[in-house]
Amino acid sequence: MLQKLKSDYLSWIVLIGAFFVLLDVFFFNRGLIFSLIVAIGMVYLGRKRMPRKTGKLLFWAGLFLLFINVINMMAVKFFLLALLCFLIFQYMNRKQKTNTILPIMNEQTDEAGYRGETMIKEQPLFQNRFFGNQQTPDHVYEWNDVNIQCGVGDSLIDLSNTVLPKGESDIFIRNIMGKVTVLIPYDVEVSVQHSVLFGSARILDFYETSLVNRIIKVETSQYEQANQKVKIFTSMMIGDIEVKRV
Repeated sequence: MLQKLKSDYLSWIVLIGAFFVLLDVFFFNRGLIFSLIVAIGMVYLGRKRMPRKTGKLLFWAGLFLLFINVINMMAVKFFLLALLCFLIFQYMNRKQKTNTILPIMNEQTDEAGYRGETMIKEQPLFQNRFFGNQQTPDHVYEWNDVNIQCGVGDSLIDLSNTVLPKGESDIFIRNIMGKVTVLIPYDVEVSVQHSVLFGSARILDFYETSLVNRIIKVETSQYEQANQKVKIFTSMMIGDIEVKRV
């Protein structure tokens, strides 16, 4: 019941936030769309011209302009207020919970000392980062599926230094701005679904430089029948994706 209540609260926050965005754009600040497009364009062009001085200037000026426009939106102020109220609600609810005392029961163990289920904690290859680049190790490493959210930065995944398990391996990357590069061995089939607001894509033999609010799905012909295959899902606002054989 409590979980459903939380879900309802979050749904209402999202709906009211979307209403404030439309209200802000169409009635109170009609020039906001143009300002956001200019800021995003400056960031994109600046990133393309890196590391030249003009590229750095455009990138950071666009990022600053984007921050100013976003922070002044009515919807952002509403979300900050809603987040504060939600945290207060969570804190008050936690304080009201009563302590439950459970009886201690002796469990039987086998000769090897096994007691119930064994939990194994695995070290992920990547971490969620707001800024910074990440890549897989240059040496041989053990594969774990990738599921990360990033802010600004590049991600490089080299699958030639690991042994993929039988079946399907997954790579999920959600990024605000950056480049995702995945290096695929020749004996591994691949399926890619890429969603981007502004950017470019080079996926095996597929290449397109100017993507605007596009969703692309590319899959090798033997993907369904392959014993070893990789499914890649990427989503970003501004950036590029490159998937190539090594």
